[in-house]
Amino acid sequence: MAATNGNVAGGHATSGARRPLPCGIYAPTMTFFDPETEELDIPTIKKHTERLARDGLAGIVALGSNGEAVHCTREEKVAITRATREALDAAGFTNTPIIVGATESSVKGTIELSKLAAEAGGDYVLLLPPTYYKAQVDEEMIEGYFTSVADASPLPIVIYNYPGAVAGVDLDSDFLIKLGQHPNIVGTKFTCGSTGKLTRVASALDAKTPSSEGSGYMAFGGICDFTVQTVVSGGSGIIAGGANVMPKLCVKVWNLAAEGKTEEASKLQKVLSRADWFLTKPAIAGTKQAIQSYFGYGGYPRRPLKRLEEAKVAAVAEGLKEAMEIEKSL
Repeated sequence: MAATNGNVAGGHATSGARRPLPCGIYAPTMTFFDPETEELDIPTIKKHTERLARDGLAGIVALGSNGEAVHCTREEKVAITRATREALDAAGFTNTPIIVGATESSVKGTIELSKLAAEAGGDYVLLLPPTYYKAQVDEEMIEGYFTSVADASPLPIVIYNYPGAVAGVDLDSDFLIKLGQHPNIVGTKFTCGSTGKLTRVASALDAKTPSSEGSGYMAFGGICDFTVQTVVSGGSGIIAGGANVMPKLCVKVWNLAAEGKTEEASKLQKVLSRADWFLTKPAIAGTKQAIQSYFGYGGYPRRPLKRLEEAKVAAVAEGLKEAMEIEKSL
């Protein structure tokens, strides 16, 4: 029988003490702030984490793009990671893994932050390639960054391939396969949206799937609107911003696809894809206001990101209506 969301069998290059990465749906969680002071709202961060775990997610990604990592200090990143672990443990989800966004521009800084993430309760780190000095960026430099960090990091690495966040740098499948030979590089998040690239990497590295442990390498789709396609392509899971708002629907689509119920999964995938576009367009501000509209908390991003106008908040809520009716029925 195929394993669906939350399969907890052993992971690639991980010790018995570390929480393995199950196949399934992960949310890159939002970081919540006081609406007046913009200070961290730790109680809401914990509340949100617990809701997502109770709604069936396989894992949590703290301090990704949706988590406004670039707006947080190192001290805040440690506090967020610690709060996330505390919330999961207090709610009984002690086996739920946390992937922590730990990118810094230097090898030294990234290693230091990875160590802090480990001390705060993180299980893995999610790393973008360094691209601030774009004119000097080449494959050799990026390889040196990832391998040097992987050699020293106490936490295994999931590579974050998101060209939109790194001056258009898009790691190709040959390069990702090469990096994946390192025993402490255990996965890739494909926010590039290329299912062909995901398919090639997953196949070459024998990625974990709902029906096979494989090598344990995790090939994550980076957007929930290609969940079914990720399962078909031999992927391991989805790290989906939409799962902050529609976790049960995201899990349902994944499970149906993993169980081979492709027709049912595809029908719900269409609903999920339509809804996710209403979150993608207004980005972080839209996702937070969608949470506010449907769950009574959410707030706003840190400046300089803008708050949504009331008309746009209403449009987001209306655009999600069909998906949220299904979400509430699950």
